[in-house]
Amino acid sequence: RPCGRGRKSPLGCSLFRTSPRYGNFLYIFLVGRNDFPQKVPPPGERDTIPGGETLRKGALPFFCLLKAEQMVEELQDEINKANVVCVVYDVSEEATIEKIRTKWIPLVNGGTEKGPRVPIILVGNKSDLRPGSSMEAVLPIMSQFPEIETCVECSARNLRNISELFYYAQKAVLHPTAPLYDPETKQLKPACTQALTRIFRLSDQDLDQALSDEELNAFQKSCFGHPLAPQALEDVKMVVRKNVAGGVRDDRLTLDGFLFLNTLFIQRGRHETTWTILRRFGYGDTLELSTDYLFPLLHVPPGCSTELNHFGYQFVQRVFEKHDQDHDGALSLAELQDLFSVSPAPPWGPQFLQEVRTEAGRLPLHGYLCQWTLVTYLDVRRCLEHLGYLGYPTLCKQDSQTHAITVTREKRLDQEKGQTHRNVLLCKVVGARGVGKSAFLQAFLGRGLGHPDTRELHKTPAIYAINTVQVNGQEKYLILCEVNADSLLSSASDAACDVACLMFDGSDPQSFALCTSIYKRHYMDGQTPCLFVSSKADLPEGVPLPGLSPAEFCRRHRLPAPVPFSCAGPGEPGTAVFTRLATMATFPYLVHGELHTTSFWLRVTLGAFGAAVAAILSFSLYRVLVKSR
Repeated sequence: RPCGRGRKSPLGCSLFRTSPRYGNFLYIFLVGRNDFPQKVPPPGERDTIPGGETLRKGALPFFCLLKAEQMVEELQDEINKANVVCVVYDVSEEATIEKIRTKWIPLVNGGTEKGPRVPIILVGNKSDLRPGSSMEAVLPIMSQFPEIETCVECSARNLRNISELFYYAQKAVLHPTAPLYDPETKQLKPACTQALTRIFRLSDQDLDQALSDEELNAFQKSCFGHPLAPQALEDVKMVVRKNVAGGVRDDRLTLDGFLFLNTLFIQRGRHETTWTILRRFGYGDTLELSTDYLFPLLHVPPGCSTELNHFGYQFVQRVFEKHDQDHDGALSLAELQDLFSVSPAPPWGPQFLQEVRTEAGRLPLHGYLCQWTLVTYLDVRRCLEHLGYLGYPTLCKQDSQTHAITVTREKRLDQEKGQTHRNVLLCKVVGARGVGKSAFLQAFLGRGLGHPDTRELHKTPAIYAINTVQVNGQEKYLILCEVNADSLLSSASDAACDVACLMFDGSDPQSFALCTSIYKRHYMDGQTPCLFVSSKADLPEGVPLPGLSPAEFCRRHRLPAPVPFSCAGPGEPGTAVFTRLATMATFPYLVHGELHTTSFWLRVTLGAFGAAVAAILSFSLYRVLVKSR
């Protein structure tokens, strides 16, 4: 609704507010000049424009400032608050049209030659006083100033095109042209081209650099809720064929054709179509992936951990299979680089080849899933970010990436119940320098000292190794984290984990003394299960120091006996110690060495059935006693 309904009522300066996409206020500041009364009325009351078909965001509250002329400072202050400015002129007076060029546009965007400009809507008022149109006089101005979105001729007296004015003003904020298109070169801007290229690559499921009818319909349904009719698909491709050489190849839409279609949408005033695509794939007004998209809120209470659930594993496995072009079950470095070409960088560093099992420098599916599991456990925020880069919420039709994450229950509850349901377990390998912690981690990945990949450890050192182990018939991910004992003694470093592996060199008794100090300081009074491992078991034992031997120390503290370990030799190192660590982490109540007893395996494998067997044996024994009596 205009400020004044009659020709003699001042149009003045009005401030409108609404809530667009991200919850900010939309300020529409109308500036213009009309026939004003000599006595300026006081500021008006707050009012609301009801939402209708042309107002897609519902009602539009506004505040009207009934002033004919304002100081430049006051006007500039109001303009600075605006998301869009409507410059009003009188279609029956050519002088007011010229003032658009000489006064109002310099006032609005005069100080923003290099920065983003406020979009402008030209409003030709009093169209009831002129039989023709003023567009011929306005078109040169629109060509000169690219920030002008459109021009609307209206009549405040007859209420002609008033609702259209508010529609275009709102559209200029919700779907601005300036970030997408350069009217001088008549091309998409580089940031828009880059964003649409990423969207095209995500939609190209078979990586043939073209979108088939099935891929186009999946894209259309994801963005707009419904597929295209077969005839509509053919019409789209026919338009592309006529205008772009190579826009359609083998009846499939290429990237050039995809970019042309979006350029055509914008040139025909349908830039809301392109914005719908961009926002569906996470882009904000600056054509960067928004923070809300990349980092959705996920609450992880203290003592809880994060894991990929089956939705997350299914998605990352589909991405793996999409980029495994030679179908050999592993990703080469080139295929891996292509996989993460839609993100600024991979979610893991160059040391990943030392963190998981590999095959001749390639990443197999097992190692790939292990790497995603490690990222999710250590830095769930980074996991959410890269799932967003890969298009998880859009391609999986979910609200956010949090749908792919499971937050486990608190560790305290696991300890109270005597069992954990976590699928990812953390083991900290603690020991002095030189005891063989790095070799122990690589042995977990099947690499002994003679393995060729171990020679690269000094180039890309890794403090983590992750692999799967079987615990009572269930597959668990076990993460080994190498920790220097000196850091746990010299500072309050975090020693928390699901199981601790205290490693000492069997040929160096001094290293065992360091492990006992770590145990007494961090683990003796806690609930964390601990296992002492004597490394370099292939070497002769050193001269024992005065005091308790490793076996006696463990027996006195009701710990499992030290486990000898060696990764020397031509074959793969043994895996029993890793299975034992994972089992201790899964059943944390077995802190005092019950892991190897028969009663433990009866309780784990038989459960309630064991109680029934005991009852039957007792009844049989009773019958024997009665018979003998």
